[in-house]
This record gives sequence, C-alpha cells and structure tokens, in this order.
Amino acid sequence: MRRFVVSAYLPQIDNGKVTAYNFCMDSLGQQTPVAEERDTSRLIIMIAVVIVIGGAIGAALLLREPPRAAKVPSPYIAKIKLSNFKMSAAENFIGATVSYIDGDITNNGDKTVTRVMVQVNFEDSMGQLAQREELPLRVVRTNGAYMEPVDMSAAPLAPGQTEPFRLTFDTISAQWNRQYPVITITDVSVK
Repeated sequence: MRRFVVSAYLPQIDNGKVTAYNFCMDSLGQQTPVAEERDTSRLIIMIAVVIVIGGAIGAALLLREPPRAAKVPSPYIAKIKLSNFKMSAAENFIGATVSYIDGDITNNGDKTVTRVMVQVNFEDSMGQLAQREELPLRVVRTNGAYMEPVDMSAAPLAPGQTEPFRLTFDTISAQWNRQYPVITITDVSVK
C-alpha cells in the first residue's frame, strides 16, 4: 500500500513571475491597442458630393444661353398694312388638310420691304389662345397657270406697292373657334 503524505511545504510564489504570467494570459483574449485609424470614408463622400455639385453648377453656367435682349420692333411696321383676308383649305397630295390665309399687303412707306414676319393667334370658343404661329409672310406670284407663294427677299415690296400674300398652315388646333385669327406684324426688314 502506498501512502501519501501531505507535506506542509508549499511552494513559494514569486509575485513577479505571476504578474508576468497573468499579463500574458490576460492579453490572449484582448487585442493589443494599436494606433487607431481615422475613419476617412465620410470625408471622401463629402468631397465627392462637393465635386459633383460643383461640376453640375459649372456645366449649367457654361451651357446656359446668354439672356436675349428684347428685340425692338422696327418702326417701319406702322407703314405696312394687311387687308382683304380670306381663309381657305385644301387637301394636299397625301390627303392631309392644309389651311390658307390670303390677303393683301401694302407698303405705305418710302423703303423697299424685303421681309415681313407675322404672328398668327388662333383662339378657342372661350376667346383664349388655342394656337400661335410665327412665320414669314410670302407674296403670291403667278408661275404659269399656278399661283406660288415666294419669299419677299425674292420679290421685294416697293414703296406704295400692294401685293397679294399667302400664309400656309399644315395643322390648326382642333380647339380653334373657326373665326379669323388675329394677325400681327412682328418684324419688318427694309432696304
């Protein structure tokens, strides 16, 4: 039989070693403190947003049109008279209806007119604007058996002269009240 003797002798603990041992054991479960890195993702996002906004503003400024100066109407407009209006419609070769306004233009001034721009306002049954067209006035010339509207630069209107004109409309709004439209001269070129 064996006998066990419990000795009263206890080993002595060196506190220096225990502390070193505990330090090593404590660090196993924890990460050692490292110099903390700065979170720069927010800064990068902010810089990207500023660049995008700045680019959009720059593009808008570069691509915008310069403000248009208000065009002063020619004082010669007062010397041009439109009269004897007649409306008609015809079918073209593809079956669509084309509308015409014919009339006379008179040059009561002392210069030759080379271009006349008119604004034509078609109104609806409530008297409100249904369609607005701005187009050059064309004088009518006879070309053999046909009457042909030609640009006024090719057939200028001399002082004191009256010529027939024609305005052509491929489409007119269905809301139009079928009354004569309001025709206003907006620009005149003379030589």
